[in-house]
This record gives sequence, C-alpha cells and structure tokens, in this order.
Amino acid sequence: MVDFVFWLLSYVIPFLAVLTIIVFVHEMGHYLVARWNGVAIQTFSVGFGRELIGWNDKHGTRWRISAIPLGGYVRFLGDMNEASVPDPEIARNIDPALAPRLFVNKSVWRRIAIVAAGPAANVLLTFLVLYALLLGYGRYTIPPVIGEVVAGSVAESAGFQSGDQIIAVDGYAVRGFEDFQRYVATSPERPVAVDLDRGGTAMVLTLVPEAVQVEDRFGNNQRIGRIGVSRNVEETDVTLYRPGPVEAIGMTVEEIRFIIQRTAAFIGDFFVGRGDVEQLGGPVKVAKVSGEVATLGVVALINLMALLSLNIGIFNLLPIPMLDGGHLLYYFAEALRGRPLSMRVQEMGFRFGFALVLALMVFTLFNDTIFAHFGILR
Repeated sequence: MVDFVFWLLSYVIPFLAVLTIIVFVHEMGHYLVARWNGVAIQTFSVGFGRELIGWNDKHGTRWRISAIPLGGYVRFLGDMNEASVPDPEIARNIDPALAPRLFVNKSVWRRIAIVAAGPAANVLLTFLVLYALLLGYGRYTIPPVIGEVVAGSVAESAGFQSGDQIIAVDGYAVRGFEDFQRYVATSPERPVAVDLDRGGTAMVLTLVPEAVQVEDRFGNNQRIGRIGVSRNVEETDVTLYRPGPVEAIGMTVEEIRFIIQRTAAFIGDFFVGRGDVEQLGGPVKVAKVSGEVATLGVVALINLMALLSLNIGIFNLLPIPMLDGGHLLYYFAEALRGRPLSMRVQEMGFRFGFALVLALMVFTLFNDTIFAHFGILR
C-alpha cells in the first residue's frame, strides 16, 4: 500500500497535472478562436470516456472532465465525433437559424485558423513559461572556452584547440559552455557548424559528433552526441545572467526554434536509419520522466511542462488525419481546389489516421514497458 501511494504521488499525479494543463491550453486555443468566429460549440472536454464532472455555460457548451485523463477535445455542433469529422446528416437537417454557426459552414480560412489555434496555443504556453523563467531566475553560465581536446577525438580531427572560445553552433548563439554541450549533445551523428574565436581570428569548423550512450542521474539511458572536449578549468567563474525583457524575448524565441529544429531532426533520423527507438516515449515514459523531474522541484516540472507542450503542438501538426495537421491538410487542399474533398476520401483518411495513431500509441506503450523493462533494446 505504501509503495502504491508513493507511486501515485511521485509519478501519476505530476504526470496528470502536467498533461491536464497542456491539454486544457491546447483545446482552449481551438475554443477561443472558434468562439471569435461564431462557431457553436457543443462540448469542451478534458479527458475521454465517461463524464465525471460537467456543467453547461450560458452559450450552451457542455464543459466536462472525463474519466480517461489522456487527452481532450472540443466538439463543435455538427461534428460526428470527437475528431471533428463533420456529420452531413446534421448539416442537412439543422435549424436554418443555426446553420451559419456550424463549423463546416465557415469559410475554409476560418476553419484553418480554428484548427491551427490548438498547436499555436501550445507554442504560446511554451513561450510564456520559458520567458517567465528566464526573467524570474535568469541563467547561470560558464565562459564557453575550451580547455582540453581529447587526443584522437572528433574535436581534434576537426581542428579544435585549447583556448578556443565558442561563439555559435549551427547559428545558435553560445552564451556559456553549457550551451555548447547541449547543442552538441542533441546532434548525434549529424553535422554541426561551430563558430569560434581563436586569438581574435574568427573561424568556422564543421564536425559530426559521435553517438554515445550515457546514463542520466535517474538511471535512464540517453543517446547523445560527443566530440571530446572539456571546458577550461581556469574559467571557474559561474555567473548569473539576467537578460532584460526585450533581450529575453529573443532568447526565448531562439530556444523554441532550437527545440523545434532538434525535434524535427530527431524524427528525421528514423527515416535515414540513425534513429534509436529506445528514445521514443509514450505515456508511461512521460509519466516516469514527470515524476523524476518533479523530484528536482516545481520549477523543473514547470520547465518540463513547457517543453512537452511544444512537442505536443509540433506532433499535432503532423499531416495525419485525426490530428490537427490532418485537418489542415484537408482544408489547404480545399482552398487549392475550390471545393472540399469528398466525404469518402476524408473518411478513408480518418480511418488511416486513426490506425496510424493507434499503432504509434501501442508501439510507444510497448516500448515504454516491455522493451525497457527487459532491456531488449540495450
């Protein structure tokens, strides 16, 4: 019983707290833009399945918290299901007074705006959280100066020398040695361009970090890039840097751009044979990571929430029917053709998308539990 309570408090509650906020923000993006465009909204649900708590607002929307807290949805009047598949029967028989408020009867550009608002809300949440943390806490940095270059390493082959000051990696500004480590670590077996200053001379060196497996503080295996350098031990000054409100905007945007670029590169690795399926995570792995990060404090958990929000926003933009990106694909096709795709084509796409998303969920769940538990992938 004690172990169960510990598991519940350590993993499940932090995970559900993080996921609920992310889902609520995502669906609120859809909801607000739909309301601004005069769409009648039938249901706003956090979670799926049986309703646990619910109430109706003055606009006729049913707000509900459902039994399965692994997602959520906004259902517009005239939708066939939670995936916002339009019901042609309802559209034909709707009260003429309500017809203009149906989502399906809005212009294609209004529908695009409503669908895109969910992922946009996730990106906005990430920006606001990272921006607030940067302004509130600043960041500790160590001068980005190379100390030792390991003999026979990737760095030595690329021409790095002791005393080099790192300026940027792949166009991302390096403000401290920790930036340099992070940019390299997130690029295993991918070329990176490093801008540096050597005795007043600007140089650009290109190298490919080797992929290595390391164990983090929680005992999880991570695949990272390594080039074989260490920081200058003489540069021991750890400084707290607090950017101004305007500079913090640029730093936060750059951080979000970096996360998006590295996430896209991570997904791209699987198409060229460099991907490591052990790094894919589903709900079990996210719950585990949430619990581990929660032990580091509330600030660390909030930071994780911001990163997960951004990744969920990106994932939802994939052009897969059932996801927001699939809907956007249909609507852009409609905008180009001047008329919607046939219901048969849309239905086939939704079935394919459902099967694909379900297969991905099953695979990540299997990867989280069976593979990780028995060490099959190690």
